[in-house]
Amino acid sequence: MYFVYVLKSLKDGSTYIGMTTNLERRVVEHNEGRTKSIKHKVPYTLHYYEAYLDKTTARKREIKLK
Repeated sequence: MYFVYVLKSLKDGSTYIGMTTNLERRVVEHNEGRTKSIKHKVPYTLHYYEAYLDKTTARKREIKLK
């Protein structure tokens, strides 16, 4: 299963869109500052997500949301 997700920064209200196979782990990684490009905007809340059976469809949706 692939997840396309939207995180919202509690610091400045900005959003981040990504894709993963383990949604819980990925949200934790973001909030621990392990994503270099957005670690200065932690903490994040999971604002929205969608689940897909295949990677190609999930990736296309991620690109469309961005």
